[in-house]
Amino acid sequence: MLVLVAPGQGAQTPGFLTPWLDLPGVEDRLREWSAAIDLDLVHYGTNADADEIRDTAVAQPLLVAASLVSARQLFATAEDFSRLVGAAAGHSVGELAAAALTGVLSENDALALVRKRGLAMAEAAAVTETGMAALLGGEQDVVLPHLEKLGLTPANVNGAGQIVAAGTAAQLAALAEDKPEGTRRVVPLKVAGAFHTEHMAPAVTALEAAVAEVTPADPHTRYVSNKDGRVVTEGQDVVRRLVGQVANPVRWDLCMETFKELGVTGIIEVSPGGTLVGIAKRALPGVQTLALKTPDDLDAARTLIAEHSAQAE
Repeated sequence: MLVLVAPGQGAQTPGFLTPWLDLPGVEDRLREWSAAIDLDLVHYGTNADADEIRDTAVAQPLLVAASLVSARQLFATAEDFSRLVGAAAGHSVGELAAAALTGVLSENDALALVRKRGLAMAEAAAVTETGMAALLGGEQDVVLPHLEKLGLTPANVNGAGQIVAAGTAAQLAALAEDKPEGTRRVVPLKVAGAFHTEHMAPAVTALEAAVAEVTPADPHTRYVSNKDGRVVTEGQDVVRRLVGQVANPVRWDLCMETFKELGVTGIIEVSPGGTLVGIAKRALPGVQTLALKTPDDLDAARTLIAEHSAQAE
């Protein structure tokens, strides 16, 4: 069975959209979305530097747009997607891309919501100096109590020995000086706030107002939620979870458990792919994976689809 996943914030790099613009229709679509959300996706995906695309209000729409245009190269229609893909999920902001790809939201609604999400989270992050750091290695039952002792939140429980802590700059500095036993490294992330924590509560309120204008559909393909790894079958429930997830931890470990229970044999991570595939290689041995980084990866992706889609239920 084939699973398609969409990456979260921090996966973006300067110029990563440049090669995608050579494909027919991609630049036109990006410019249409840019006009609709008042953000120049072409500029930020091609010419902007690392600091510019680190801005939450920029990074989030950019990532969702990239996920959608790259996925469309593999699945031209919703019917193609539902026929070939057994389940889909996104990490954090990638959930909005997954919601569009599974038919819960239109692409335009997904871009409009992610623009409002990014702006609201950036505003919430500006209140206090906060951030996130990845802990590599260590046992979960040791790491989590240590984070609690320091006042940090396990914002992303990614599995495969990776937990992302979030909190104030002072709390993260204390973590760098006092790592949990068994943790090899603490790596600061290129994000501008303590996402998926209580610091994002104001953004939840803003997003609740934004989704009131949206009429979701039930997913045509299994949608796996970051909240608890469950397959969600009702569009309204997907949207409620998308709103609440802004201030709650991402349980990617539980998403991968669900992939395993569903019988995953292949995973494709849409652009800018790499992070989630890296986790899957450690957590799901034997599952074939592919990261869409540039259009040069499309032929290999099509081969993987042909090999694994026949096993989708």
